[in-house]
Amino acid sequence: MNITAIILTAVVVCAVGLIVGVLLVTADQKFKVEVDEKEIAVRAELPGNNCGGCGYPGCDGLAAAIAKGEAPVNQCPVGGAPVAAKIAAIMGTEAGESVKKVAYVHCSGTCEAAKEKGVYYGIEDCRSAAAIPGGGSKACRFGCKGLGSCVKACEFDAIHVINGVAVVNRKKCMACGKCVAVCPNHLIELIPDSAPYTVGCASQDKAKAVMEVCSAGCIGCTACTKVCEHDAIHMNGNIPVYDYEKCTGCGKCAEKCPKKAIKKRS
Repeated sequence: MNITAIILTAVVVCAVGLIVGVLLVTADQKFKVEVDEKEIAVRAELPGNNCGGCGYPGCDGLAAAIAKGEAPVNQCPVGGAPVAAKIAAIMGTEAGESVKKVAYVHCSGTCEAAKEKGVYYGIEDCRSAAAIPGGGSKACRFGCKGLGSCVKACEFDAIHVINGVAVVNRKKCMACGKCVAVCPNHLIELIPDSAPYTVGCASQDKAKAVMEVCSAGCIGCTACTKVCEHDAIHMNGNIPVYDYEKCTGCGKCAEKCPKKAIKKRS
């Protein structure tokens, strides 16, 4: 065995290792990404659902935006006020007012109320039904198709199709907005959980056309807007829309509605 060759090999290996080590340390120092400790702390307080309801690409994106001051500390709809308070403490600011919101489906077209124009055979998905001529079995083109796209999208088991219409469980809803995004008829809206009344219809048809397809539909009579003393309800086309900051919950709008399309929330 040639001792000299062994020693030379060992020296070369050590030298190469030393050179590679120096290069790695140099590269690490040159290309290292500065870590924002606040961003890490904020991310630790976020729930981790990555639902996108905040408007950012997941919790990592929101944490980065909050740390940079580009998003408010109460931006997370899932975490709500408790998470906002913790993040505010990290950022050294006030949490501000966090209004709990929940999803609401603007449709009362149950199996008894809504008429059908035919039988739908196809994929059990509202978006798939909307993409074909006829748009599903219900005669109302504005109403809930009842095929459960929103149910599949919800990560919190907060929405189910009951008697032909999607219904939200307010206690489970985290206001992530995924159901809002997938509804092809844009029937789902995030509203304050404290909202005393809602409009259970979204049809923009005239009264005669509405009544031909659904007994529970709004006929656009404007009686609710006329009786409101607080200027809290206005017409958007043929459908009344609430300004919940002005609504006092007096109930006069619901009492006046001839079709009972305005619903009191329990």
